[in-house]
Amino acid sequence: MFERLTAYLDSIKARDPAPRSRWEVLLYPGVLAMGMHRVAHWLFEAELFFLARLINHLSRMLTGIDIHPGATIGRNLFIDHGFSVIGETAHIGDDVTIYQCVTLGGTNPTNGIGGKRHPTLEDGVIVGSGAQVIGPIVVGRRARVGANAVVTDDVPEGATMIGMKARSTLVPAEEWMREFIPYGTPCDEPCVTQTDTTASIEAELQALRHEVAELRAITSPEKRSGTDD
Repeated sequence: MFERLTAYLDSIKARDPAPRSRWEVLLYPGVLAMGMHRVAHWLFEAELFFLARLINHLSRMLTGIDIHPGATIGRNLFIDHGFSVIGETAHIGDDVTIYQCVTLGGTNPTNGIGGKRHPTLEDGVIVGSGAQVIGPIVVGRRARVGANAVVTDDVPEGATMIGMKARSTLVPAEEWMREFIPYGTPCDEPCVTQTDTTASIEAELQALRHEVAELRAITSPEKRSGTDD
């Protein structure tokens, strides 16, 4: 048990440059939330639902992280900071990283049967801050969900999702092969941003204004009269 805890703390330390020691990592709200979730999940599977919910509520009060006791979570989940929500039928694989204010939310089943209504995150997934992953979808292995993205469809393995509604982007192989990308989005992410789009439009407008000015100069009455003479 001690070896597993040490490995867990080391896995977090490898993904976060802030802590200087394992003792600091032990103070992380995500670590406390996961520890309490393990107990709550064990009680939930034993059908001691009230006790499981009680621990869930205590954990939320202490950490600001709401993990339903029914959620199934693999090894080395790193929840960086708080205010995230993980639903009852969510399934999270190994070595997943979730940043602050993320929702793994569910859909309202139209047939009245609960069933699987929350996402599945496969091994190595990174979910950026503020992202919303909604419904019984599968986020493939080593996929990245960018900050504030809204994901409602299955995500292919290794894809990077951005935007509202999130769309897949191509990333260089050297980025895809990296073991860990902070916040789920490469720093040299090749997508066109709103700033880039605005700058491009401004440049095109300047070029068009210059062409119009040249055409006006050529076709002006003074220019024509000078040519006729």
